[in-house]
Amino acid sequence: MSSMVITNIGTIVSGKIECPVLAGNTIVVVDKKIAAIGGAELVAQNPELKVIDANGATVTPGLIDSHVHPVIGDFTPRQKTLDYIDSSLHGGVTTMISAGEAHFPGRPKDPAGVKALAVVASKSYYNARPSGVKMHAGAVILEPGLTEADFAEMAANGVWLVGEVGLGGVKKPADAAPMVEWAKKHGFKVQMHCGGTSIPGSSTVTADDVMKTKPTVVSHINGGPTAIAPSEVDRLINETDFMLEIVQCGNPKVADYVARQLKVKNQLGRLVFGNDSPSGTGIIPLGILRNICQISSVSGIAAAECIAMATGNTAKAYGLNTAMIEVGKEADFVIMDAPMGSIGTDALTAIEAGDVPGVAMVIIDGEIKVKVSRNTPPAVRNPKM
Repeated sequence: MSSMVITNIGTIVSGKIECPVLAGNTIVVVDKKIAAIGGAELVAQNPELKVIDANGATVTPGLIDSHVHPVIGDFTPRQKTLDYIDSSLHGGVTTMISAGEAHFPGRPKDPAGVKALAVVASKSYYNARPSGVKMHAGAVILEPGLTEADFAEMAANGVWLVGEVGLGGVKKPADAAPMVEWAKKHGFKVQMHCGGTSIPGSSTVTADDVMKTKPTVVSHINGGPTAIAPSEVDRLINETDFMLEIVQCGNPKVADYVARQLKVKNQLGRLVFGNDSPSGTGIIPLGILRNICQISSVSGIAAAECIAMATGNTAKAYGLNTAMIEVGKEADFVIMDAPMGSIGTDALTAIEAGDVPGVAMVIIDGEIKVKVSRNTPPAVRNPKM
């Protein structure tokens, strides 16, 4: 089933930071895409489609985890864990973006090897999506010897991500900047490590390093896991227009500082959320929901805007046609509500109170992938078929 009508929605969260809540209570999906958004009259106008009654719960776009370190399939040797991607699906994550396959056993570090790994990882996840989750993998880690022709070759084979600059042998801006320029020329989105050393072989990266290299996204500005100083954060906020990523496996104090500074400057559209997992910190299936709850309840930002940081902001940064409730976008949704026992009366007020919402259903491309989350607390209101 890739066509359906979702109706009796309590609140539609758009995923767009500039207009985070939509009017209406019904969404129509046809052939995996959003076809219409409006009132209950849309049900009668589409009598041939299966109906999901949201029962007054909140519908949001599927969440994006902007910082994952996959290997192959739904297994990570970093924590020797199976089905971690499926567990994230039960936390509302429908799309993941690799920041580099850094934990691949015996990861090659020569130009031919890094190209081969990027192509294999990219193609394998597109050919077999674990539990239906849209994993964008094959984020090439920069190593000495790569040329512009290598980026052109990778792009021709479907690779479009550069993993965290600083994880590989290319560390200095003088070496990295030309490669980043080549990558961007061939359509790549570029991530760059920021903060203290994370794994053996990586390096500490300062604000000055980032500014000279010019990535698309500053990875874990709040540390992965060690953060740069607030003065360094200020430079990246005030002297650049880069997208800035907050991760769950980072420094919570700096995460709060970043969110508050961007709110004051009316630049919340620059903020995206990731986990930075699997890592030494572990695997956090509810990490993106926890980011949303933390920044909303602690940093004082509306829940619907924080959901946009985990959806539409990331989709715009990476050029993805998902994670926004808008006609023509891919039909990826989370139906969520206040968890039982929360002081919140719906998903948004529960989030603002600091409670992880209950995920009652997850839909990818118009197909139900999760009926009741095995990882979140149970929702007060559950959809009906």
